[in-house]
Amino acid sequence: MSQLSWSPTATLRKGLRIFLPISLALTIYLYFFPFFGKCAFPLPPVQHNAPADTGYHAFLETVKLHLSLPPVPVDETDPTSTPAVTPSRPLAPFRLLALGDPQLEGDTSIPTEYLGVFPHVKSLFRHLTFQTSHASLRWRLHQCFHEIVDIFFEDVFNLAESYRKRFDHWGNDYYLAHIYRTLHWWSRPTHVTVLGDLLGSQWVTDDEFYWRAHRFWNRVFKGGERVPDDVAMFPADEYDLTGYLSTSGPANDSSVWTKRIINVAGNHDIGYAGDINTNLTARFEDAFGKINYELRFELPLTNKSLTNTLFDALDNPLSDRLVPELRLVVLNDMNLDTPALSPELQDDTYSFINSVINTASAVQFKGHFTLVLTHVPLYKPDGVCVDSPLFTFHDHDGTLKEQNQLSLAASKGFLEGILGMAGNKDAPGNGQGRRGIILNGHDHEGCDTWHYINQSFVEEETLVQAEDGGEFEIERKQREWEVKRYKQAKKEALIGREDTPGVREVTVRSMMGEFGGNAGLLSVWFDEEEWEWKAEYATCPMGTQHLWWVVHFMDFFVILGAVLLAGAGVAGWFGVDVDRAVVRGLRRMVGGRKYRRRTGERGERHERHREGERHRDERGKSRDRNAVVKDRTRSKSRRRMYKEETRRGVTPDHQLWSEAKKRLDYEKS
Repeated sequence: MSQLSWSPTATLRKGLRIFLPISLALTIYLYFFPFFGKCAFPLPPVQHNAPADTGYHAFLETVKLHLSLPPVPVDETDPTSTPAVTPSRPLAPFRLLALGDPQLEGDTSIPTEYLGVFPHVKSLFRHLTFQTSHASLRWRLHQCFHEIVDIFFEDVFNLAESYRKRFDHWGNDYYLAHIYRTLHWWSRPTHVTVLGDLLGSQWVTDDEFYWRAHRFWNRVFKGGERVPDDVAMFPADEYDLTGYLSTSGPANDSSVWTKRIINVAGNHDIGYAGDINTNLTARFEDAFGKINYELRFELPLTNKSLTNTLFDALDNPLSDRLVPELRLVVLNDMNLDTPALSPELQDDTYSFINSVINTASAVQFKGHFTLVLTHVPLYKPDGVCVDSPLFTFHDHDGTLKEQNQLSLAASKGFLEGILGMAGNKDAPGNGQGRRGIILNGHDHEGCDTWHYINQSFVEEETLVQAEDGGEFEIERKQREWEVKRYKQAKKEALIGREDTPGVREVTVRSMMGEFGGNAGLLSVWFDEEEWEWKAEYATCPMGTQHLWWVVHFMDFFVILGAVLLAGAGVAGWFGVDVDRAVVRGLRRMVGGRKYRRRTGERGERHERHREGERHRDERGKSRDRNAVVKDRTRSKSRRRMYKEETRRGVTPDHQLWSEAKKRLDYEKS
């Protein structure tokens, strides 16, 4: 093959040497991105008053789950002894994998679905068959030419765009599935939630809605299950526990709840307050689960002596300790603000909230934790998060059309109603309220904030004269709810102050590709010394969807190249010259006879030489391969000499004539 000017198998082999390591490295990174990103659920601290560990130790404990390394105890009799493996620390009993706004698109974004396939061809046919009316034949021909132009510049491109869009939907589904599947395998969550906007639009037909729901359950969250209706309960004073938070096993997870997906309704699923109706809510609940419900999980006490410290109306009435319990509230907050299209559905939401408040434990008691899952974030002033306050209303009936956040009044319902906090120190429980955290989506950029109210603020009433110099008015300065970024509030020591009750709100960044394929990791654990629940949140981004596409395209072509190279090797064993066949095939494809004339007889001689054929010179004598190579070398030397002499202006014929003339002159003399 060395005699061929180009070897396809050699080129393929060199390409694989370059791209195979790159493809392998990118594939390993893609399928182990949580490992390279050091993603892990926050780890409860060793000491009760220490912060949670979100760094090395949390990552190390997650690695141990996959390596199955048993803990090596330290020899207490030897103070200098150290364990060969770091002793395992218990994980949080409640670990929530939070995903926001997948927004599955569908046929409504595909041109051929709403325009049809080659619609201008149909229009052209109607014009040519006189199924349309025109003022004259000239106008009919004019319209026909327009349709012909639109066929090439619209129909063809719309068809190509439709195929590209369908392929993009398919890839996006598996991109989102990769995030969920890989993180679920790596981080080992006990529970999973999707915080609204499961689909891309609420204005789709029922067929389209259920097709996207099918993709949701069979592609993106394959293996997942909706929360059963008999498990998703309405709040009540006498309730059954949803389950127990396991404290045993290396990952202390439940095989039932690790498969269930806690879905939250979003505005792209059922609409805003001015859009929500019974049809939209009914089909969402049919496919994804109820829109308003609660779950209650109890944490068994490992130290049995602590049960004697629990509140009991007869035996221990002075205790403020309750059995550790985590209350998970799933709430549709899209119709909290008014005006709403359906007052009945809005009343149902407010009735649910009132039941949550009325069935909650008194704020004086400790041991209960409230986790609220919603879609629309609480109110924040402009500049705190990416989304600023925004409210728009429908022109035809004045109902709420769109909102970025809840109103201030609706937000106070969360803070003062569900969580029981107050700005007055004389309120029950000193206004500290119940321990909890709020998770939501909607703002694709994400935001981590701390809502608080300063109880030490002194309310004042002052007389202020009107600007026009008229009557005096009373201006009241009251305590108001404030909000800051969580890191800033932590830096200013606002968290944990006795005179500043507050709660953390995490708006989970979207898992869509343009927002980095983000996921939230929430850990909640119980501190037996303080008899309170504590929570910590971390993030784990995978990267944009372009990385997923590049890696899989590269893997495809590398595998294809390896298969072709292996096939060429197998064919070589059977005496098939793959290089020769490929080159001849390319010659026929590229140029046929013209290509062969352009290359001349040199390529044919190379092929004959490679086969070991013997050639004959012009005198009919047989020559072996080495002689042919020597002749070719001599020919190349002669051609170089001819070019050099031509460049100097002397040709071989002129040189011979000049030498003959010199000899003649010499003989005459």
